[in-house]
Amino acid sequence: MSPRDDVLIVGGGAVGLACGLALVEAGRGVRVLEAGTAGCGSSHGNCGTITPSHAAPLAAPGAIARALRWMFASDAPLRIAPRFDPALWAWLAGFALRCNRRDWQHATRARAAILQASRAAFPGWLADHGIACEFAATGIDYVYRDRAQFDAFEAEARVLRGLGLALEQIDGPRALREEPALREGVAGVVRFPGDARLRPDAYVAGLAAAFRAAGGTLEEHCEVLSAEETAEGVHVATSRGDFVGRDLLLAAGAWSPGVARGLRLRVPVQPGKGYSMTYARPASAPRRSMVLHERSVFVTVWDAGLRLGGTMEFAGYDRSLNRVRIDAIEHAAAEYLHLPASPRREETWTGLRPVCVDDLPLIGAAPGHRHTWMATGHGMLGISMSVATAHLIRDLICGTPPGFDPAPFAPARFA
Repeated sequence: MSPRDDVLIVGGGAVGLACGLALVEAGRGVRVLEAGTAGCGSSHGNCGTITPSHAAPLAAPGAIARALRWMFASDAPLRIAPRFDPALWAWLAGFALRCNRRDWQHATRARAAILQASRAAFPGWLADHGIACEFAATGIDYVYRDRAQFDAFEAEARVLRGLGLALEQIDGPRALREEPALREGVAGVVRFPGDARLRPDAYVAGLAAAFRAAGGTLEEHCEVLSAEETAEGVHVATSRGDFVGRDLLLAAGAWSPGVARGLRLRVPVQPGKGYSMTYARPASAPRRSMVLHERSVFVTVWDAGLRLGGTMEFAGYDRSLNRVRIDAIEHAAAEYLHLPASPRREETWTGLRPVCVDDLPLIGAAPGHRHTWMATGHGMLGISMSVATAHLIRDLICGTPPGFDPAPFAPARFA
């Protein structure tokens, strides 16, 4: 049994390490328990975008109709693997119930608040901790080839502008003049100048280094087997022995529901598998990162690389590479962009994103528990929301006034 810790954090991805760093700097003693290595999960291979533009949730009016149209297309942006899985069915039913205007507006306001807080804090956070990760505030372009969809975005644009997000709608001819990487056929571009990008693996490595330098302890290859709350705090059994602490923070991403079951907590999160391919940066790379709208494919450009990523596949905890999904992403990029026929691929990756049933993260005190907290369910936005999540968890655990309203993210909404 290790000495008693102040805070034990389950999960060493971007969210867990950021929370650990913020808590250590607030004077708490913190130990992070990570089953693999720091950032080995969805923090590693995602597209590294910082996107207040993604304020709108997946659960939206019309989402169910789109999902049904895509159901039998193996290369569609969304895939639900057919299997007997009552937990997934219950999650899908809950998701469907939230695909209405009222819930969409509520989630959009809450997501905008945390995303904007995180984006505003990122430059100072990186500078204060000496994290070099190719952060650049270059903005992101959402590229449309369907004129009707481009025009229909105006309704969402009004909502986003009302929440303080800057955006510009650019017609196709101007977009082609400004961005030589785009192919003919672009109907328009929605530009979000406030978005940014970074290299996610470098960001997480920097978080781990800063956390250790500040006095935190990172236990890698330390799989959590069970966790329970006691009268004095928490007890966690792992593959490397037992740990005890005053407080426990569950930040295990897609694996959070398994840990939560031992604590008798409901965590309505499903693993949503995504893919990415990383290439040496071609000469024809676009000038800024992009979302290829109709195909739901991200394109992130770094100093020496380019990454394509996308798809949402609900296939349980299967982490095998699906060749059809990979080919669909590459074909989508070729449809929109002038890229080399055979770019030099450096990495092919798949990972599981923790998708909450209402597409809002669970951040705050675990209902019915005195010593357990949660920071999970960030979906595709763990990197984007990491700094604001860390600050919010720090404030809640330390009892200081939070910088924005924590109520929409409270895990008690599912109690």
